[in-house]
Amino acid sequence: MSARNKWGSSYSSRHLLKKQTNSNNTDKFSTIFPASTPGTEDVAIKSPLPHSQAFTKIMGSSLPTCMGPAAGLALFQVLSPYLAHQDGCEETLKGWQTTSIKLIDGPGARNSKLLSTSDNERSPLEYLLIVMMISGLLLLAFVGLSHTAIFENRQATSGSSSRATPTVPQYFQTTPEIFAGPTATGRAPFLAQTNPVPSIPSVSFVPNAPLETVIPISGTNNGSASIFQLTGQLSPYFPNPDGFGAQEFPLPAGANISQVHVLHRHGSRYPTSGSNVASFGGRIANATGKFNATGALSFLNSWSYQLGAEILVPIGRQELFDSGVLHYYNYGRLYNTSTKIIARTTTQDRMLKSAEYFMAGFFGLEWTNNATLEVIIEQSNFNISLAGYDNCNNSNSRVSAGGNNASLAWEAIYLANATRRFQSMITGYNWTLTDTYAAQTLCPYETVAFGYSAFCNLFTYAEWQGFEYSIDLSFNGNNGFASPTGRAVGIGYQQEILARLQNRTINTPNTQNNITLDNNTVTFPLNQSLYFDFSHDTNIMSILTAFGLTQFAQPLPATGPPPRQQLIVSHMEPFGARLDIEIIKAPQPVSGNRTGTGYSSGPPTTYIHFILNQRTIPLGVSFPSCGNRADGWCELNTFIATQSNALALANYNYACNGNYSAQPYGTITNGAPL
Repeated sequence: MSARNKWGSSYSSRHLLKKQTNSNNTDKFSTIFPASTPGTEDVAIKSPLPHSQAFTKIMGSSLPTCMGPAAGLALFQVLSPYLAHQDGCEETLKGWQTTSIKLIDGPGARNSKLLSTSDNERSPLEYLLIVMMISGLLLLAFVGLSHTAIFENRQATSGSSSRATPTVPQYFQTTPEIFAGPTATGRAPFLAQTNPVPSIPSVSFVPNAPLETVIPISGTNNGSASIFQLTGQLSPYFPNPDGFGAQEFPLPAGANISQVHVLHRHGSRYPTSGSNVASFGGRIANATGKFNATGALSFLNSWSYQLGAEILVPIGRQELFDSGVLHYYNYGRLYNTSTKIIARTTTQDRMLKSAEYFMAGFFGLEWTNNATLEVIIEQSNFNISLAGYDNCNNSNSRVSAGGNNASLAWEAIYLANATRRFQSMITGYNWTLTDTYAAQTLCPYETVAFGYSAFCNLFTYAEWQGFEYSIDLSFNGNNGFASPTGRAVGIGYQQEILARLQNRTINTPNTQNNITLDNNTVTFPLNQSLYFDFSHDTNIMSILTAFGLTQFAQPLPATGPPPRQQLIVSHMEPFGARLDIEIIKAPQPVSGNRTGTGYSSGPPTTYIHFILNQRTIPLGVSFPSCGNRADGWCELNTFIATQSNALALANYNYACNGNYSAQPYGTITNGAPL
């Protein structure tokens, strides 16, 4: 599969104008045309235009050529008071003002009389021209400004991100955003006024920090985990409390981490578009005034859905900033201060902002001096390993929906009592199982958005444990080893890690890798000691599957959790999840259980160490050739050998584009079609 045109066919006729000033302060306008050849980069074609043509290019073809450049500048004089109040126009106006002064003494000065402010000096023709200019202004206000794509050529400064210029391609552009996805915000929190928890007699006062999570839950015992560690991928970030079975050891003396690859999920966010919680909010809104809720549900009588869509909430920004700080403490010495690294993210607003907050935490507010963000288009049918499902059609179809089916079956079991409970509390509304699950899902969403949610203590502790398992089933069947596209969605990133470890680029289009970027060491560098990539929860689950971490291939029945369950989504993919892959060089082989000095006799040895949410994944559990090491490490060459058949196992083209039937949940166990 070849890399697709990164702009896409729907943008083939779109052009962007950029104004720049050369050393002589004369104007040139550059038209940026999308790349027309699949697999190529966007090309900036500079087209210097005479001043009158430049104004005509901006204002449309309605300006008569007899007006000349000075008439165009007169139109600028009419427009400038309006434009001066528009965000981002100040620098552009300054440049045009400089040009207008030069043009008065240059060609077309014969028409400079149009710039006069004296009514006695204007001819009837000039009045006619001014009327035409005002008509142009109205046209601009209703059409032009709503679709404007005019950017001033402003170099990024500390604390700001780069903009596209004739020398900065789209994939290094961070503002203005393209393909940002929905960006609706919700109401602002007001926890100081609305938090009811301190008044509950049975709860000892604990200040919110910043979320209110000290909520009385029926069935909670001493030592029970917080319910916010039982909300799957909607959990605010917390380190895995139980680990994955490996022991955590310090590095033995003389061993050194030489490289780290960080794969990071975005922070806490509003619900995605079309979510069950938004639908529930719509149903309640349509029934408001027609139903009466009592008891624990009485708050619904005045409740309304006020969440935004998809963008980071405040705690999500903090999660990424704090992670950047943490990673600096862990890996700061790996940064070579004489270099500027490339970090990768996607164009979705929450992805771009997550990367920026992380960078600010790692480097400080002047992070643009230390790193350049490579922003890869995240859109259906675009090649991108950080959202591998976008170019894997079957991953978005019913053949990969086994996890949803299993989750629905489990919901009918664990929420049966809750549904009956709520039905007894409301009249005039047909409360269903779908409403119960949506109400439960609103708890974590409202908590990260507003700091507190009245939906949380509607459910017992056992029902929260059931909620976690419903999400585990979904991830297992949709994105993990029980999905026919589990490996295929993550194989692109697995191939990128393998390429970095083998010091090579990727030039074969056999997955969703963007070959235009991955076959170029400018956009796919091989000489960094720090790599930062930003992705999504389901994509990271599929990446773990593509690596072949069969520790998480344990069957999960739709009737209830198995003993010693390994795949627990809140432990693997909470908001702000992070996978740190360390490369460690040791002067001798390192003892897996660290006996004695920690070394055994032998030559210098390089290891790989997987850390998911600050706990080691024991690679020997999934790859016996790595050995039964207590520290979970694997010799690097051995690990690379385990990955040699990963591409074949994923069966990318057939898994993503093949014509095969959906299988009952539990039939598929290896992350690929039967």
